[in-house]
Amino acid sequence: MNRIFDITVKDLTQILRDRKTFMFLLLMPILFTILFGFAFSGTGKGPADSRLLVGYLDLDNGTYSQHLKNMLTGSTVIRLDEDTTRSETDLNQLVADEKLAAALIVPAGYSQSVQDGTPLKLTFIADPSNPSASTIQGEVMAATNRMMSAIRTAQIVGQTTSAFTPAFEQALAAWQDPPVQVVSTSSATIKMQDDITLSATHTSPGMMLQFAIAGLIGAATVIVNERKTRSLQRLLTTATSRVHILLGHYLAIFTLIFGQFVLLITFGQLFLHVDYLRIPLATLLVAVAAAACISAMGLLIGVFAKSEEQTVIFVMIPMFVLSGLGGAWMPLEFTGAAFQSIGHVSPVAWAMDGFKNIVARGLGFSSVLVPAAALLGYAVLFFILAAWRFRTSEER
Repeated sequence: MNRIFDITVKDLTQILRDRKTFMFLLLMPILFTILFGFAFSGTGKGPADSRLLVGYLDLDNGTYSQHLKNMLTGSTVIRLDEDTTRSETDLNQLVADEKLAAALIVPAGYSQSVQDGTPLKLTFIADPSNPSASTIQGEVMAATNRMMSAIRTAQIVGQTTSAFTPAFEQALAAWQDPPVQVVSTSSATIKMQDDITLSATHTSPGMMLQFAIAGLIGAATVIVNERKTRSLQRLLTTATSRVHILLGHYLAIFTLIFGQFVLLITFGQLFLHVDYLRIPLATLLVAVAAAACISAMGLLIGVFAKSEEQTVIFVMIPMFVLSGLGGAWMPLEFTGAAFQSIGHVSPVAWAMDGFKNIVARGLGFSSVLVPAAALLGYAVLFFILAAWRFRTSEER
């Protein structure tokens, strides 16, 4: 273990001695995050819909279930996602997978039961551990209470069938346009800051990941120079094994990348108000998995490259290709399904999914498990390839 740590310390000393390391790992991602934040804030076709996504299944298709749907559609808290091909089992699975914040099922015969004064219970599907569950349930209860209140009002006002309908519709309209309203306004400066924060939830992890790859130039160059100066050959004549050498280099790159993540996550949390610490353990898991993946990529580049010039090429091409495909520049949600599938060939896409599930989509800890597993899978693949290349190159 001492040999591994000695190599790690030696590599870190050489890497941190180069001023370009700080430029790629800290200054550039911060500058580009701020630049992209200003560039994309307030732009686009309209404001992002931040309402909670709720699956909706109407098994009644009656008059009052339609009225309930109309009231929920106008909610500022939830956004209905209606798909008539889904079953209750499908909705349960989507909620469990955290693709929906919750789901609501209107049972058959609901409208008739409302008319009879004994409304059937709505089926509400949600994860009790999700903080948004109680918010959604409260919004649904508020809508049903308003509709029942409108029905009671109409029954009092309109004693005949012909008078009931206009009285009911008038009562519903009153809920939509109350005589007293509270309007919240904010200054243009606050509005711009909010827009930048929303944009930073994408640009902050995107630029952090992109420049983590760019920062591999210094780390990979250390490995290349070790071979050029024949330090590697001398090291192999000692009791140090090839595995120790690889692990020492890998640990140095991992320490560098993970340290970058910690600093940039702290910057994003404190200055850009990107809520990385909403679920600290989830953010830590994604950061560790992403650092493990990028570090293994750096080790692979360092083993393959034969010169400093090749190192730059082998770093910059993957940086642009993987960042572009992986959605570091533009959210993959803005692209088609085919490009999204292709984009997830890039480990950057999985890292972006993990970070954005926490800071932008409001999902729970389980939502980062699949992205973290994919990143660790890439890390194992890159490390195995690096070990194979290292062994074959030294045997020649």
